[in-house]
Amino acid sequence: MMDKPKLLDQVRDVVRLKHYSMSTEKTYVGWIKRFILFHNKRHPKDMGAEEVQAYLTYLAVNQHVAASTQNQALNAIVFWYKHVIHKELGDFSSAVRAKRPGRLPTVFTQGEVHLILTCLPKTQHALIARMLYGAGLRLIECLRLRVQDIDFLRNTIMVRSGKGDKDRLTVLPDNVQVPLKVHLNQVRAQFDRDRPRKSTGVKNNR
Repeated sequence: MMDKPKLLDQVRDVVRLKHYSMSTEKTYVGWIKRFILFHNKRHPKDMGAEEVQAYLTYLAVNQHVAASTQNQALNAIVFWYKHVIHKELGDFSSAVRAKRPGRLPTVFTQGEVHLILTCLPKTQHALIARMLYGAGLRLIECLRLRVQDIDFLRNTIMVRSGKGDKDRLTVLPDNVQVPLKVHLNQVRAQFDRDRPRKSTGVKNNR
């Protein structure tokens, strides 16, 4: 009979089963681990709403975390109990909640964004920045793009397995098409140069 996976491994298994992102998995595992250590490694089945309330209050009062950070910790713990341990937590609404900042976020004007993008060195990072802004992509979505996800004829980008594991179609900005084609041609040329080396077993010593 196989041993039951460790608690944190169970969390990872359930997160992957639900097709959450790798960053969400790391975040959830990290908060759950800190929650366990805060309560001196007590087993979660022996804890409940009182312990959750104590931890949330500790984060707000002693750690002075932002409201978004406290909510992130709460989401991870609730996910753990609901989907992994299958235990009702009860009422922990008396926990001290972190205060949301009263200031508005700073939003760049189009001119400021243009100035930033034009000042970036003409590298892959600049191309990524232009695509993030022009296509409304998250960083991980941009880094995961494949050649077949980009349609130059229709000026579209297919984002696959985005937030919530959903696909969506977004616009391909006009100002990235030329540098993107140049980049793809360079990658293709590098691939064609490396392919004979791989087939003959010759190492690239560059």
